[in-house]
Amino acid sequence: MTNRAPHLQQTGALALHLSIAGRVQGVGFRPFIHQLAQGLGLAGWVRNRAGQVEILVQGERGAVTVFMRRLFQDAPPLSRPELESCAPAALTAIDDFSIQASADGGDSRIYIPPDLYTCNDCVAELYDPADRRFRYPFINCTQCGPRYTLIRGMPYDRPATTMAGFTLCARCAAEYRTPSNRRYHAEPVACPACGPVLEFHNGDRPVVAGNEAALAAAVTALRAGQVLAVKGIGGYHLVCDAGNTRAILRLRATKPRPHKPLAVMFPSPADRPLHCLDTEVSLSRTEADLLLSAQRPVVIVHRAAGGTLPGCIAPGLGDLGVMLPYSPLHHLLLNDFGSALVATSANISGEPVLTENAAVQQRLGHVADGFLHHNRPIERPADDPVYRVIQGRPRLLRPGRGCAPLEHALPFRLKQPVLAVGGHMKNTVALAWDERIVISPHIGDMGNARSLEVFEKTVVDLQALYRVTAETLLCDAHPGYATTRWAERQALPLHRIFHHHAHAAVACPVTPGADPVLVFAWDGVGLGPDGTLWGGEALLGEPGRWRRFASLRPFHLPGGERAAREPWRSAAALCWETGQHWPGLPDNATLLQQAWARRMNTPQTSAAGRLFDAAAALTGLCSVASFEGQGPMLLEAVCDGDAEPVTLPLSQDAQGVWITDWAPLLPLLLDSGRTVSVRAGIFHASLGAAIMQQARCARAQHGVTQLGLSGGVFQNRVLTELVCRQLRHDGFEVRLPDVIPVNDAGLCYGQVIEYGSGVIRAQ
Repeated sequence: MTNRAPHLQQTGALALHLSIAGRVQGVGFRPFIHQLAQGLGLAGWVRNRAGQVEILVQGERGAVTVFMRRLFQDAPPLSRPELESCAPAALTAIDDFSIQASADGGDSRIYIPPDLYTCNDCVAELYDPADRRFRYPFINCTQCGPRYTLIRGMPYDRPATTMAGFTLCARCAAEYRTPSNRRYHAEPVACPACGPVLEFHNGDRPVVAGNEAALAAAVTALRAGQVLAVKGIGGYHLVCDAGNTRAILRLRATKPRPHKPLAVMFPSPADRPLHCLDTEVSLSRTEADLLLSAQRPVVIVHRAAGGTLPGCIAPGLGDLGVMLPYSPLHHLLLNDFGSALVATSANISGEPVLTENAAVQQRLGHVADGFLHHNRPIERPADDPVYRVIQGRPRLLRPGRGCAPLEHALPFRLKQPVLAVGGHMKNTVALAWDERIVISPHIGDMGNARSLEVFEKTVVDLQALYRVTAETLLCDAHPGYATTRWAERQALPLHRIFHHHAHAAVACPVTPGADPVLVFAWDGVGLGPDGTLWGGEALLGEPGRWRRFASLRPFHLPGGERAAREPWRSAAALCWETGQHWPGLPDNATLLQQAWARRMNTPQTSAAGRLFDAAAALTGLCSVASFEGQGPMLLEAVCDGDAEPVTLPLSQDAQGVWITDWAPLLPLLLDSGRTVSVRAGIFHASLGAAIMQQARCARAQHGVTQLGLSGGVFQNRVLTELVCRQLRHDGFEVRLPDVIPVNDAGLCYGQVIEYGSGVIRAQ
């Protein structure tokens, strides 16, 4: 029965035309508006317009007032409505409320919804034998399911998604067209009769087609110790039994991934979703809430003392990356298997996750014994997001499925759109225009052809989806980065941003006329304005206007970039710089030392990350790394948190820059009379004390009270929490980014802030 609106001629009638921006597409917002208006006896219509929702509402003035309040107060939980405009409208002769077809236009306010986890209602249906979608691996509704990875264009309607090729059956079509139904315009909606289907490939055996048969075959293979490639929402995972040491070691050997930690996915019963993690990890309330959040990220947490999972999942580390199922297929696979599975990205190391059925079999056929495919195309990759709780708050380390595209409001307004292409490692890109910035999911390391291919597609994608064309490019100042070389080939104005200036901008609020901020930008290496490789800097000022206030004693890296994967080279350099004897020096290092003495391929650096590498080598933890950051991670894992620091000398150089000398750490790191745990603890405590010394100098000279921490070193929970605690106790305000990664995944954001601040100041 149609709800009639009040008679239009009555004196209390009111009509409004609204434009609602924000996250309002793909989250059930239009059905919510429809039901709200009908319940209040109002007339009008609602429709999509590109990235916005447009509403005409009319009726009794009091009811319209209630509508306006509840429009935001009671909005669907995954929506983020923002009132773009509200204007009086002429009363018209309509007496019901309808959902109209989508209209084009409104390009600048487009929002792209991220991929969503399977909601509780759909999980309940998934396990309800009476439901027609019982055990259907692709169940979804307006509150859940894939979004970003299947959208081909805007407005977000089914014909503009990878579901366009699946014709809805009569029952799904009825749900899709009924505003009161939970699946009204749920664009990926499907059922066993009309939707995607699984198939399982295992060597030369016949292909197993059909959802139940393919799932059963996959579970049987996992129980037999096989490694499988399983297609999810944003790409494939390589999975195996997390309790089977032999299977894990074979996965490591064939990928190859000898030491890098592997993520683990646990079953998640509806009544006790974290029950299966209880004996394996120790969760804080914040970590538990993060695991259960709509993003369903990988969360790095402490292993429990009595855990039974093999140490080879994360060799030498006390932490474990864990996550819960976020798609119906994952729920079914984990529950049918009955225990945890290793679930690591299906890729060649450093590349983006693979998304296509044929490509994963061709490129990972030597790794996976079997392949659980489905025929719903993935338009673009989105790897799992990764978080770590530091200082009691979730800190994003890798943006991905569920949280990307990652959008923020800029602290200024850009006159023209810009594209920031980030750095070389952990690459992400950012498109910024007006007062908006959108950051892509993690792409990968840019030293291979596929990463560059996905990078280029992401650049095109973002501009096409948001209908914004970049007019200026921003890149890192390092001429050797693949992203820099790509930017140089484009026919657009190009601005180069120094690496650590971008890092510093991430950790500094943009407040014109505010007091200067001191940001500690500590990471591996990045090109500095003086042509040397920076990485242990304290930068004073504000975005667009930094000066080097303090640093670490520089040293020369033998072999340059090779030192990143061979920590013994950094250790050797420190010893050669100071004349310290190191018994652990490789026998074949004589020629290298001669080249180092002649400054042949030995760039100068002040990188804190290389100090961590050196400490890991000098303590015997890691001389050659199989993945970036392995030495520092091992050093943090064994760290004695109660160790006392060694005082490191601090003095000014000829340019007035305060320099901390690390030399007193070397005898201590080589002291075999102390445990490795104690030596690691003293190292962390000493660097924390060095930061405190530099901060106090800035306060004494410039009255600085606000500090920022940025750069990959501050992913280290031990160092970061120690530094924050001490600095705050000493009266400093400390800013540690949480939504934007402190590592190189945040560089593209920092590049935009650095550029925009400079442009605004110049106007």
